[in-house]
Amino acid sequence: MKHFFTILALVGAVAIGAPAWADETPAGVSAASPAMTLAQAPAAAAEVAATASAVAAVEAEPQLSKADNGWIMVCAALVILMSLPGLALFYGGLVRTKNMLSVLMQVFVTFSLISVLWVVYGYSLAFTEGGSFFGVLDKVFLKGITADSLGATFSKGVFISELTFVIFQGAFAAITCCLIVGAFAERAKFAAILVFMIIWFTLSYAPMAHMVWYWAGPDAYIDAAAGEAAGKTAGFLFQKGALDFAGGTVVHINAAVAGLVGAFMIGKRIGYGRESMAPHSLTFTMIGASLLWFGWFGFNAGSALEASGGSALAMVNTWLATACATLSWMLAEWMLKGKPSMLGAASGAVAGLVAITPAAGFVGVMGAIAIGLLAGVVCLWGVNGLKHMLGADDSLDVFGVHGVGGILGAILTGVFASPSLGGTGVYDYVANAVGEYDMTAQVISQLWGVGTVIVWSGIVSVVAFKVVDLLIGLRVPEDEEREGLDITAHGESAYHY
Repeated sequence: MKHFFTILALVGAVAIGAPAWADETPAGVSAASPAMTLAQAPAAAAEVAATASAVAAVEAEPQLSKADNGWIMVCAALVILMSLPGLALFYGGLVRTKNMLSVLMQVFVTFSLISVLWVVYGYSLAFTEGGSFFGVLDKVFLKGITADSLGATFSKGVFISELTFVIFQGAFAAITCCLIVGAFAERAKFAAILVFMIIWFTLSYAPMAHMVWYWAGPDAYIDAAAGEAAGKTAGFLFQKGALDFAGGTVVHINAAVAGLVGAFMIGKRIGYGRESMAPHSLTFTMIGASLLWFGWFGFNAGSALEASGGSALAMVNTWLATACATLSWMLAEWMLKGKPSMLGAASGAVAGLVAITPAAGFVGVMGAIAIGLLAGVVCLWGVNGLKHMLGADDSLDVFGVHGVGGILGAILTGVFASPSLGGTGVYDYVANAVGEYDMTAQVISQLWGVGTVIVWSGIVSVVAFKVVDLLIGLRVPEDEEREGLDITAHGESAYHY
């Protein structure tokens, strides 16, 4: 009887536990039908493979880098701040009281005009594949560019919004044209300035931007053959190997040459060399220089097109070179004139900003220090010795600072970009590594850039000024110049006292 109850207990345990064991079978699989499970396996495998392929395809599609895109949007706003109010106040403080509003107006309206022209056709001429000197008009009015359009950066597989690139580069174009007005401030017709800007922007700025900065992007360089083919579609100076990180040639030398030509062709201000033409407000000039320095971080660091270590390097170099140039200009002036001036310190800061611009992302901190120290001294000579040698009335020393500083910085980029001197060298996108650096060859490439922009901008500027002079005249009448352009050109006055 005892064995009988033991057998009953075992049978009961098996019967009670059976449902629980059945529940452990994975859902959708029948333990009683192994043949059916095997028959379904190929279909399931195919479904998994299809899903994996779809995921891989999505991952292979270019994706927007939100962090990089956000950074460049901020940088674009900083560049706009450089013009409005930075450059406007810097220039405004340097002229006489009676011309303060005229300079503010010229900068403000020139910025607005070029911003519109950039969207209408400037971006298309500068940043589409065309010839070596001009793009084509495929993107007039930003045709085909949507919120989903992507633009390349300097890293393979990293993209920002093309619209972000449009406004960032548009701010560069606008401030370049604004720089020019300082060379012939206090005597040029407002209408003449605007017409000149349209011609010069179209025939000098847009092609120079294309020559220096247009290329197919890093993702086109998948192998040697593809890299060679892509290289042939780049701008003329890009093909020559000229380095210009943020606009030494495209912005500063380009604008400075145009300004110098204008100063010669419009002529000297009435009373120049005989009457006092001292700045009316160095307070405004200092505020303007400070805003320029602040905004220039967007100008240079943003030119990396990514929130990367290269962007940080450009930012540090911009900070450091500017400080060095401020000190070197001030000390040199102190030694020569016996006193350090606020005007000298502010001018030195701008000289440092200009000189480091083409080099910002290519040189190390020691290179930035050297460029800054040299820029302060060399540009001091530019606004004194060279200015007297040339004999032009460059009202606000556009060529002495932006021209001389831009040339100095462009050439020294070829020197200090060398890895042996702490620079980054030149990246080879086919090998995906920094290539061998030939300093002599790079300096020659830099000279190609400097020479090309001087000749190109010079010829375009002469033609543009001549056309404007024939159409409407370049200069205001003598009585209007004596009274001041604020009242005679705009019917307003900056001050009422």
